Amino acid sequence: MSAAKVKVAIIEDDVSIVQMYKTKFTQSGYEVETAGDGITGLQLINRFKPDVILLDLMMPNMDGFDMLSSLRHQARGDEAKVIVLTNMGDAETATKLIKLSADDYIVKAEMTPSQVEERVQKLLKAKS
Repeated sequence: MSAAKVKVAIIEDDVSIVQMYKTKFTQSGYEVETAGDGITGLQLINRFKPDVILLDLMMPNMDGFDMLSSLRHQARGDEAKVIVLTNMGDAETATKLIKLSADDYIVKAEMTPSQVEERVQKLLKAKS
């Protein structure tokens, strides 16, 4: 799957992080849309139908855990690959994300945008 055809939704409330990832993925040829909270994120996903969702956990209105749970219970909730981007690197969080069927889990402080893009490509190759 070439980057030009891949849709990425970034669901994150930190504007600087959104801009950093949006710039990286747009420059690499992805189609990118963003939302700043879980409720708006679910609406975006239903409209945009992304291939990959980069999802923060700690957000206003609906956190990433609740959003992921809601997404996985929707009719097309298993179609998009979900990569959780968070600074919560504890075992309890990882276990909870596995139970909620997150496809990948990245501690933001440990990865550059280029490394995150590599993880997206790896997930997409595994999907096809």
